[in-house]
Amino acid sequence: MSDRWKRLCESERTRRMLARWGPALLIALVALAATPWLIGPRCPQRLVIATGSEQGAYYHFANRYREILAREGIALEVRSTGGSVQNSRLLAAGDADISLAMIQGGTAADQAANLESLASLYLEPVWVFCAADRPVDGLDQLSGKRIAIGPDGSGTQAIALKLLGDNGMSNETPDSAELLDWTTAEAVAGLKSGSLDAAFFVISPESPIVRDLLQTDGIQLMNFQRAAAYQRKYSYLSSVTLPAGLIDLQRNIPSRDIVLLAPAANLVARSDLHHALVPLLMQTVNEVHESAGLLAEPVPLPSPDFVDFPINKHAREYFRAGPSLFYRHLPFWLAAWLDRVKLMLLPMCTLLIPLLKVAPPIYRWRIRSKIYRWYRVLRQVDQKLKDAEPGTDFDQDIENLKVLETELAQVSVPLSYMAEFYNLHLHISFVLERLHQQRALSAEDNRSRLAA
Repeated sequence: MSDRWKRLCESERTRRMLARWGPALLIALVALAATPWLIGPRCPQRLVIATGSEQGAYYHFANRYREILAREGIALEVRSTGGSVQNSRLLAAGDADISLAMIQGGTAADQAANLESLASLYLEPVWVFCAADRPVDGLDQLSGKRIAIGPDGSGTQAIALKLLGDNGMSNETPDSAELLDWTTAEAVAGLKSGSLDAAFFVISPESPIVRDLLQTDGIQLMNFQRAAAYQRKYSYLSSVTLPAGLIDLQRNIPSRDIVLLAPAANLVARSDLHHALVPLLMQTVNEVHESAGLLAEPVPLPSPDFVDFPINKHAREYFRAGPSLFYRHLPFWLAAWLDRVKLMLLPMCTLLIPLLKVAPPIYRWRIRSKIYRWYRVLRQVDQKLKDAEPGTDFDQDIENLKVLETELAQVSVPLSYMAEFYNLHLHISFVLERLHQQRALSAEDNRSRLAA
């Protein structure tokens, strides 16, 4: 095939490809550039959660979260801190990389606008142990005593100060009681040695400390006789009952039903937490905290109740309807991606409807273009035949049409378009025959002139 013929075919093919795919390619590039604004940022693969001391329950539970999230490709860094008060301050500051925190109900440093609760996880009873030989039924009976309220920054100290303050005991009134910021170990030792009159603990009923102190002679667990009043005043508090004999049935420990106040441990996040992570986090906390433990709880937990901050809207929807169809049946990475692009699916479907309507004509045009694009060549040769003068050379045109016939033998078209295909073969043969006739006439004219 001649170079001119190749250039003609290539330029024609280029124009058709640009006309066909140019607008679609432009739209795709614009959509790709606008993706961050249209569907939002990608779901992060790493999170940091603030817990408490490495010996505490928060740290233990957060490590279980880490194991579950790792199965879905999310790396959770568990960071030890000084306790709930510090956690809320770190989270509210927003300048650290901490995006989650476990915070004891009622201990938030302030009502930061950039914080949201995901769930209340489980109840943490407030245990007030007293060095006394008789039952103690209220905090007012501790007036003038030496009381351990937990270290600075701990959730234990925060709630102890609130409850004692309601009963006229605070650091501002030292004559009412001596409040000591002792650690858990120091408080246990002080109760046993008699150097301490009472101590606050906010720990699980399964903790060895609870069993140890309940079995120690001369130490009593305080009964919150006015639990209903505290519960009415503080929405994050619930009352739970420790039944007689629950700890040790043989020795009947405790010897009576004891009412305890219990704030809920909360999972709190910054308001900029990626929404795709919320269903995964909710499934994780449900898996870890599905067991209620020894104490009967007033409502099933985890729950949207007993929280310090407004509940995250995606978490509330999860509690109302459970995980969406995507998160219920698909891997997390795929569910998160579909969750991002779902807002684009409706306009895409709207655009798809007219595209489906034009698909059959486009298909017909593409099939026929394989055939009809050669008719331009035939038309040019036919026009050359009409305008030809005696002696015109048609050898190159004949060669081009023979090459065209060879190429057509390799073209595949559906059976429904074979009529057009064979018509093209007939037309090529017809033009070739005319070219041969014209060449023969030209040769005869040349011989006649030579003879003359």
